[in-house]
Amino acid sequence: MARKHEKFTITDEQRQDLEALLRSPKTAQDLASRAKIILLTASGKTAEDLIVELGTTFRTIYRWRKRFKEYGIHGLVDRPRSGQPKKLTDATVKEVLRMTVECIPHEATHWSVRLMAKAAKVTTWQVRQIWNAADLKPHRLKNFKISNDPNFAEKVIDIVGLYMNPPENAAVFSVDEKTQIQALDRTQPMLPMRPGQIERRTHDYKRNGTTNLYAAFDILTGQVLGRTTKRHRAKEFLDFLRQLNRAVPAEVALHVILDNSSTHKTADVMQWLKAHPRFTFHFTPTSASWLNAVESWFGQLERRAIHRGVFTSVKDLRDEIHRFIKQHNNRSAKPFTWTKTAAVILEKVSKLKDDTNQTGH
Repeated sequence: MARKHEKFTITDEQRQDLEALLRSPKTAQDLASRAKIILLTASGKTAEDLIVELGTTFRTIYRWRKRFKEYGIHGLVDRPRSGQPKKLTDATVKEVLRMTVECIPHEATHWSVRLMAKAAKVTTWQVRQIWNAADLKPHRLKNFKISNDPNFAEKVIDIVGLYMNPPENAAVFSVDEKTQIQALDRTQPMLPMRPGQIERRTHDYKRNGTTNLYAAFDILTGQVLGRTTKRHRAKEFLDFLRQLNRAVPAEVALHVILDNSSTHKTADVMQWLKAHPRFTFHFTPTSASWLNAVESWFGQLERRAIHRGVFTSVKDLRDEIHRFIKQHNNRSAKPFTWTKTAAVILEKVSKLKDDTNQTGH
């Protein structure tokens, strides 16, 4: 005999909160399942419908309905388990910390929660508490590169000075090129995002050619001047410099921050530079592209326009790049602000060098 269907209603605010839980990739599976029970019940579905659709039981359905009625959305979260957790001694905590920073597990190159719990004979929960308290994250790895440029300090002082105290009656541009941008097309259509499911796409793709982008980032306004090219040579770089020269009023001096690409230092470029004395080049130290402000804008371009893009031709890719530049200049551009002084940067680099020397590298 089917159970009597009980009318179940929720407020608009509760519905929005439940749908937000389903959309979030961080929501635990159990909590997402409970949110679905409440939303489907509120939509008029019976317990029998939910059993078929979700593969659950009457007991589970009525339990979470009752908890939601009594406590709202907070009632869907598991209550703390009864009993007192095992206490850790100071000696155990110190041993876990010592093993984490001084030892390497036999089974892997770094510690995981389970490997440490097994080695230290504690629970995974306790390992997490110890690591969180000490801000230890063995699963994470950062890359670094120390510049060996003999003029590193002078170049840092020069470029940071341009960012923090730009010259009067002058424009400062951070210039670089993003090369070999691929026009990729997926072999199958994208599957759109929906509640409880992130957007999906096939792993395989089709290459439809490449393009190169030259960009000049104006630190005063945050606007970008861009030029796409088929090839990446000194000739294309000179064409871009001419475009920049035309775009800025003749009475304004131009300070251009560049990396050490060979295309920036050819004889033709140097000759052109002598013929246009209002241009002054400032080169970043080798292996220090983080000093070039346009690099962060390239990151925005990659994340917002290219990474998820579908391009059936190079023309489509170029059109999307120029559309993004136009939208950025009209809506998102803002003055660039550099916060760290040259002294702070040089001190941190010096400390990093000392740390690497102490490890024997």
